[in-house]
Amino acid sequence: MVRRGLLAFLVAAVPLIVALSRSQAASASDPIRIFVTHSDSWSISGNAAEIVGIGRGSLRGGAKPQTAEVMKTISKRRECHGIVVTINRERADYLLMLERVGGRGVIRKDNKMALFNKDGDMIASSSTRSLGNAVKDACRAIEGR
Repeated sequence: MVRRGLLAFLVAAVPLIVALSRSQAASASDPIRIFVTHSDSWSISGNAAEIVGIGRGSLRGGAKPQTAEVMKTISKRRECHGIVVTINRERADYLLMLERVGGRGVIRKDNKMALFNKDGDMIASSSTRSLGNAVKDACRAIEGR
């Protein structure tokens, strides 16, 4: 009687165990996806000169999109191995905001990074001098380092 009960249990449990192991294997092989928000960097530069009372000058500036550069950097950094950039925000596991602030001195940090999980909670932020270090900080936060 005990053997029949055990056999019935195994017959019922084996398909469930196989299905669970397949779903875990599928989720383990899924890459971590990150969505990079649109990032514009503003830059203004100019010069002026005066020669014998006559002055001249120029001023240039405008947006310098950084989004594609951030995406490229994620794909190249070894700290980001296993992380895939996606354009589909709904499928993303993380959202990365990275902004470059222009017009500051050499010592000031000019890359601001904020990383959010799927629930919209900020899980990491940093300020760095280089774009690569800001991306590295985000990838390390994803990996839990």
